[in-house]
Amino acid sequence: TVEHGKLYMLQTRNGKRTATAAIKIACDLIDEGMKTEEEALLMIDPKQLDALLHPQFDAAALKAATPVASALAASPGAACGKIVFTAEDAVEQGQAGEKVVLVRLETSPEDIEGMHFSQGILTVRGGMTSHAAVVARGMGTCCVSGCGAIKMDEANKKFTLNGREYHEGDYISLDGTTGNIYGEALPTVPASTEGGYFGRIMELSDKYRTLQVRTNADTPKDAAQAVAFGAEGIGLCRTEHMFFDPDRIAAIREMICSDTVEQRKAALSKLEPMQQGDFEKLYEALEGKHVNIRFLDPPLHEFVPTEEKDIELLAEAQGKTVEDIKAIIAGLHEFNPMMGHRGCRLAVTYPEIAEMQTEAVIKAAIKVNKAHPDWHIVPEIMIPLVGEIKELKFVKKTVVETADRIIAEEGADLKYKVGTMIEIPRAALTADKIAEEAEFFSFGTNDLTQMTFGFSRDDAGKFLGSYYENKIYENDPFARLDQEGVGQLVKLAAEKGKSVRPDIVLGICGEHGGDPTTIEFCHNVGLTYVSCSPFRVPIARLAAAQAAIKQK
Repeated sequence: TVEHGKLYMLQTRNGKRTATAAIKIACDLIDEGMKTEEEALLMIDPKQLDALLHPQFDAAALKAATPVASALAASPGAACGKIVFTAEDAVEQGQAGEKVVLVRLETSPEDIEGMHFSQGILTVRGGMTSHAAVVARGMGTCCVSGCGAIKMDEANKKFTLNGREYHEGDYISLDGTTGNIYGEALPTVPASTEGGYFGRIMELSDKYRTLQVRTNADTPKDAAQAVAFGAEGIGLCRTEHMFFDPDRIAAIREMICSDTVEQRKAALSKLEPMQQGDFEKLYEALEGKHVNIRFLDPPLHEFVPTEEKDIELLAEAQGKTVEDIKAIIAGLHEFNPMMGHRGCRLAVTYPEIAEMQTEAVIKAAIKVNKAHPDWHIVPEIMIPLVGEIKELKFVKKTVVETADRIIAEEGADLKYKVGTMIEIPRAALTADKIAEEAEFFSFGTNDLTQMTFGFSRDDAGKFLGSYYENKIYENDPFARLDQEGVGQLVKLAAEKGKSVRPDIVLGICGEHGGDPTTIEFCHNVGLTYVSCSPFRVPIARLAAAQAAIKQK
C-alpha cells in the first residue's frame, strides 16, 4: 500500500510456478543481470524437475477429479490404464497396444517384464525401497506402493477399495508424485524438456558442482537414458535382475538344485556368456564411463518357482521328483531373508558364483576395450553385504585369482577395482579395516537404514503413519537419509576409509542418492559421487550444484 507517498509491503509470498516457469525465470533473471548464476540456481527446487521428466495429468482433468485413496508416492509421474493382475497379462496386453496398470500385492523380480509393459504399478504392500518402488524409479515408471486399504482377490482378478469393486479391464489412474489413486481414466500430457532452458540449467549445474553423479542401471536402455540425462557412469548394476529372463531362469534354478560343485559349475557355465553379453552392452552404452557391478545379492529363494506347474517342469528338467524340488525350496526358506543367506555370504558358500561373474565382467571389458581402445574401461567389482574384513578377503581372493588368470590368458592390459558395499553398521564401524582390502566404498543406504533403525523397509509403512501423526518422525527414513543416525555411520566410515586409503572412492547408491537434502549431506562429508535412478540424474546434478554453492 502507499501511505503519504511511501510504499509499504504488507505481505509477501513465494510465487507458485511450474517447473518450466521456474527454470525460465531463473535464466531470465541471469540474462537481465538481476541474479548471479549461483543465486539463480538456488531459486529452483530440484524436485520440481520431476514434472519435466515424467508424464503428468492434464491440469483441468486433475482439478475436477477426486482421489479414491492415496498411498506412498513411490515413483513420480502420472499413469492411466486398464487394470491387470499378473505380469503375463501386462506383457500380453501391452504388446497388443493396450495401456495397462499392474496391480499386485507386491512385485518380485519375476514381474520385471510385465512392469516394462505397464504405464504404472500399484501395490498393496511395500515401502519406498520395496522392489516395485526401486525398479519403477529405474524405469521412470509411475508407482504408488503400500496401499493397505486394497482388499485383493487375485484368484478372481478383482480388488475392493473403500467399498468399490475394481475388476480386470477397469480403468484406474495413479499419481506417483502425490500418491493419489483415481478410479477413472484421466488424460495425461507427455514429459517435455524442450526450449533450451532445461539444458542451460543443467550446464550451469555441472559448472558449479563438485560431486559426481552416476546412475543405478541394470539394462543398456536404462543406462543410455541416464547418460542422456548427464550421468557420469553406473554406480550400481544389480546383476540379479539379469537372471529372470525366461531363457536364463532355468539355468540359475539348475544351479540351485545341483547336488555337487561340478553340477553347479556346469549350470553357471550356461549363464556366463549371457552375463558377459549383458556387461558388454552396458559398457557400450556408457562409452567408457565408470561401471560398478554388484555381484549377486538376493537370497536364492527369490529364484525358485512358486507355481505347481513350474515346480513340475523344474523337476522334470532336473531328473528329480516333485517332492525333491519342494524339499529344496523348503530348505531355502528363511525367517528373515533380508538378513540371511545373501550377498557375500552366497560367494563364501558357493565361490563358483563369484568366479562366473568375475569371468563375465573381465571378458566383457577386454572385448569392448579391444573394439574401443580409446575408452580404457576399468571394471569396478562390488562385493555386497560385507560386515567382516575376512569375508571380503575370502571373496576378493576368488575374484582376483579369476580376473588375473583371464587377463593373462588374453594377454590383455586391463586394470580393475574391487570394492564393497557398506550397508551393515558393523562395516561402517570397522571401515578402516575394510579399506585395507576395498578400493572403493559404495554406501547401500537402503539396507544400512533398515539395519540401523531395526525395522523392515517393506513393512515399516504399517506403523510409520502413526509416527508422523505423533511427530516422532518427520520424514520417511527410507526416502530422506537420517543424518543424525545413519548419516553419522556414513560420515564415520568415510573418515575411517580415507585414513587408511586416502584415494578411496566413496559413493552412495541407495535410493537416497536422488534426494536433494541427502545429496547436500554427501557433498559436505566428502563423498566422490552419488548414484540414483536414471530419471533422478538431473535432480541430482542441480542438487549437487546447490550444495557446492551453499558451502562456498
